[in-house]
Amino acid sequence: MQVPPDKKVYFASDQHFGAPTNDLSAPREKKFVLWLDSIKHDAAVIFLLGDLFDFWFEYKTVVPKGFVRVLGKLAELRDSGIPIYFFVGNHDIWMHDYFEKELNIPVYHDNKEFVFNESAFLIGHGDGKGPGDKGYKRMKKVFTNPFSKWLFRWLHPDIGVRLAQYLSVKNKLISGDEDVMFLGEENEWLVLYAKRKLETKHYNYFVFGHRHLPMILPVGTNSEYVNLGDWITYFTYGVFDGATFELKKFEV
Repeated sequence: MQVPPDKKVYFASDQHFGAPTNDLSAPREKKFVLWLDSIKHDAAVIFLLGDLFDFWFEYKTVVPKGFVRVLGKLAELRDSGIPIYFFVGNHDIWMHDYFEKELNIPVYHDNKEFVFNESAFLIGHGDGKGPGDKGYKRMKKVFTNPFSKWLFRWLHPDIGVRLAQYLSVKNKLISGDEDVMFLGEENEWLVLYAKRKLETKHYNYFVFGHRHLPMILPVGTNSEYVNLGDWITYFTYGVFDGATFELKKFEV
């Protein structure tokens, strides 16, 4: 895709709406909607890289209550013709086809390649990639197992959603509370993952979320690893103008 001179590609991740409570999450949701409003005039594409919700599970006829302003704004932007792509994170891992059917937003469960103005991007949430993180990787296998999802679906939504929200906040493997400090390039799993990917194919940008820390680090010749930060502490987002990538902070 060619990005026109007056347009930009936007990236955001890890909003965790609903945490720690719906009431405390509401101001962050309104701020995110303001950000979406602020970019709609020049957005060529919008990428949401997962954990938009702190918990999301799609029963056959039920989705979690709330998030009306966010979902409505995404519907408005998509209906206006702006492409939006969603990548499932570890907190909304059980997203199925609700976004695709209701909002016409494609949902990806793994990394995907995109090319903008001849710059190659590898984009994803970032969970479970690279070496280490073994506890989470084992847990993810359980959560994504079809039998596990079938069992959970039999819980009444009032019970299932409340239980999942509690675990999402309290379980450090899920919440990521133990992984909020910069580990150094030699220990950053996604940096190591990016460098390994470069051994077989060149990418100009590796863009991920999950780590909650805004950072841009060189990983090879004309190649950078980007982590978008979050909308809990940093309120940061990525912008590609067709030539360069920047991390910016949204302030109102």
